[in-house]
Amino acid sequence: MLEPISRLWAGATARRFVNADSTDPGVPVICVGNLTLGGAGKTPVVRELARLLAARGLSVAVLSRGHGGRLVGPVRIEAARHSHRDVGDEPLMMAVDHPVWVARNRLGGAWAAAGSGADVVIMDDGHQNATVRKSLSLVVVDGETRDGEWPFGGGEVFPLGPMRETLDRGLARADAVILLLPADLPRADLDLLALLAPTPVLIARIDPTPPPPGPQVAFAGIGKPWKMERALRAVGCDLAVFISMADHAAPTEASLRRLAIRAEALGAGLLTSEKDWVRLSEAWRPRVVAWPMRVHFEDEQALDRLIDQALRPID
Repeated sequence: MLEPISRLWAGATARRFVNADSTDPGVPVICVGNLTLGGAGKTPVVRELARLLAARGLSVAVLSRGHGGRLVGPVRIEAARHSHRDVGDEPLMMAVDHPVWVARNRLGGAWAAAGSGADVVIMDDGHQNATVRKSLSLVVVDGETRDGEWPFGGGEVFPLGPMRETLDRGLARADAVILLLPADLPRADLDLLALLAPTPVLIARIDPTPPPPGPQVAFAGIGKPWKMERALRAVGCDLAVFISMADHAAPTEASLRRLAIRAEALGAGLLTSEKDWVRLSEAWRPRVVAWPMRVHFEDEQALDRLIDQALRPID
């Protein structure tokens, strides 16, 4: 019953790029997208790219659709004025480090960021958006294939499967794939690399920071919360309890109280992801530790070459 809808979805995505008239916003745009519906790990990749570009002396702006927020934009996030209900959790989290613009109209957001003085725009998500001319299109793929878990499922397009579009069409528009691996996975899956060929692949590794000392009651509402649990255990966290929530779900006051009571009974602290932490109220933030997760690129020189090409003027 879902197959006709899946075909319509895939066809609609493909038609966006038939004779697409993408517009140059006046500055280079580096798009960090994915081919599946969430959970690939775009946000830490965007943050690392923004850090590397800023280290070159460039003024960097991040552009997001603001998933889960009510503001249409374009609007630049102000932490003192905006909440996750306004602009979404991931953009609010990233705004701690760099200017972040939220806009449902991606081209309007890119123009606003360029007009504010940005030298380069990093578009968080948008591989399936045809309105903005991209200087560099990167696709993030979850490289963890343990326990028979494949990032593309069986390759079916939504709603039959996790894909936003077919693999071949998505890869055809990508300049490179960023294969995101956990720190404890020794190497990339050779079958997965063969599936991605001939698209160039850059390996990025998750660098989870050490957890706070002592036992912890942790909770997370991210795309794949079990990966945070696995990462916490891998870095030696004394994890007393781990609670998984739906992606982007804000814990209620009652659920937080129950977690606090449980943590107190266990003599444990409360721990969550940075993305979940920004959804907490001002009253709860001092009581919960935000656990950051960063990435690094194994071949940073290869990434530099791609960035150099992206920063050249478009003919």
